Amino acid sequence: MRLGLHSLIDPALLPLVEESRAFYADRTPGRGPTTLDELHAARAGKAAPGICWPEPSTETVNAGGTTVDVRIHLPTEVPPAGVVLEMHAGGFYLGSAAGSDTRNRQLADRLGVAVVSVDYRLAPEHPWPSAPDDCETAALWLVENAQARFGTARLAMLGLSAGSTLVATTLIRLRERGINNYCGAVLDCGTYDLSGQTPAGRLIADEYFLQAYLGDCADRTIADVSPIYADLRGLPPVHLVVGADDILLDDNLAMVGRLMTAGVEVDLNVYPESPHAFTAHPTSMAAKARSGMYDWLRIRIAA
Repeated sequence: MRLGLHSLIDPALLPLVEESRAFYADRTPGRGPTTLDELHAARAGKAAPGICWPEPSTETVNAGGTTVDVRIHLPTEVPPAGVVLEMHAGGFYLGSAAGSDTRNRQLADRLGVAVVSVDYRLAPEHPWPSAPDDCETAALWLVENAQARFGTARLAMLGLSAGSTLVATTLIRLRERGINNYCGAVLDCGTYDLSGQTPAGRLIADEYFLQAYLGDCADRTIADVSPIYADLRGLPPVHLVVGADDILLDDNLAMVGRLMTAGVEVDLNVYPESPHAFTAHPTSMAAKARSGMYDWLRIRIAA
């Protein structure tokens, strides 16, 4: 058997390649802040989130004596068939739940689900483990309250970039508690080795966001920081999305291998001519990827 990157790409995506090439040819690749001053400037200069309708509700939820703020989107025409817990992107030091409003509104209406987005605390003001603590709190709140609050106990998770890393660590934390209420998770271009000790991890080892997030963490190979080193047995099915031009491609492929050997059901989706976080871009390739995520979540929630 011969296995190469081309064999991991759906041939039906190839007609979309030229459009993606044209889009990225005129677009300067983004790079996150590299110092604290740049981070403050990026936050100050960030555009206001897009307005969606109906607007989400905001709430402070509690589980195990800890609280976290969330934004809740409800479907407009049907009772929720399930609840998707969303964790936003931003390198652990940028972004907010409000920044996902437009995308989460689309998800709520297309799938007929409630979407709960976690407004987790950001680094470096709140370094690890603040963000995973907040995500765990939201996940536990749903386990305890989803049926009474939304009329359904069908739960799933979704993350983009740093949000996918937080989804993975949250699932591991829940597994350690013996909690298996989540039926599946979408991991969209996450980073899974934050220690810089694997070849994939070394590609981003010097990035400022890692220092901002991890601070004085002595061991960056622990599961709560770098999920690729975790015991992954017993996790729910995963739909993993990554672009073929993403600097995190190797990390994602390594994570797929670890999940598979742990017996986790994995659906790998590699998209050609697509960089990091491409699913947030206005391309047909991104729309195809989002559609695939929605279809996968619909099936998992209905199962």
